[in-house]
Amino acid sequence: MKLFAGLSAFSITPTDASGCVDTAALARLLERISAARADSIGLLGSTGGYAFLSRHERQRAVEAAMACVGGKIPVIVGVGALRTDEAQAHARDARKVGANGLLLAPMSYTPLTEEEVFQHILAVAEAGELPLCIYNNPSTTRFTFTDDLIVRLASAPNIVAVKMPLPTHGDVKAELTRLRRRTPKGFAIGYSGDWGAADALLAGCDAWYSVIAGLLPSEAVALTRAAQAGDACEVERLDQAFQPLWRLFKEFGSFRVMYAIADALGLCRAAPPRPILPLPPSDMPRVKDALDRILI
Repeated sequence: MKLFAGLSAFSITPTDASGCVDTAALARLLERISAARADSIGLLGSTGGYAFLSRHERQRAVEAAMACVGGKIPVIVGVGALRTDEAQAHARDARKVGANGLLLAPMSYTPLTEEEVFQHILAVAEAGELPLCIYNNPSTTRFTFTDDLIVRLASAPNIVAVKMPLPTHGDVKAELTRLRRRTPKGFAIGYSGDWGAADALLAGCDAWYSVIAGLLPSEAVALTRAAQAGDACEVERLDQAFQPLWRLFKEFGSFRVMYAIADALGLCRAAPPRPILPLPPSDMPRVKDALDRILI
């Protein structure tokens, strides 16, 4: 699927303290991604704070996105929810306003079994009637997809891709080889975890689902295109500039750091949704120093 290929840039969703989406600010962020010629936009992913938003506000965000960049760049919408019927409703909402694809993580308060996750994703894929990417995000959901479950879902209608975490053993190429051997031809395998993007892209993954591309799209596009061209030296040079930022992501979590970046660059005035707290002011110089390494 071309939809789940290349650089997918995941934006924050600016809101006020009550969770009301600032659609004008969101539109400005998405326009920057489109202008940088990323391959797609990831809306309402983990970076977009979907779990903190009501159905109404999620609808407003998708409507604003499609009005701003619909037809210019593909938009993939996160539709995760605690209940299957709620996730189905989010999927239908996204389809009705023209979203191009869906992203689904198995959210739950109670630990889920493999069969429960299988049935959940199957039901949402059927309701959404759009190409769907499985979101394997164990650090957040506490659920890890096995190869067997990915293979089982990959044969179901509308399920065409998976967004993987970086492998704990670090061997992306071996994991890609293993999964591609068992999944249908054309099933797209991409990775999140920005600090491992360079290795994943050079290993031949289909997509980089990028947090930082949501705010620094041109710089993320440059790294992606160098990897797609097989220019390992240029990839290494660009990735080295990102290293201080990757360290901040690992230390504080990319979600918090992204809001700090947005503030440092003057892109929008927004704070992470409570109970998430912003970075302490004492750490902002580190954010600015990291940006100075990248924004030359």
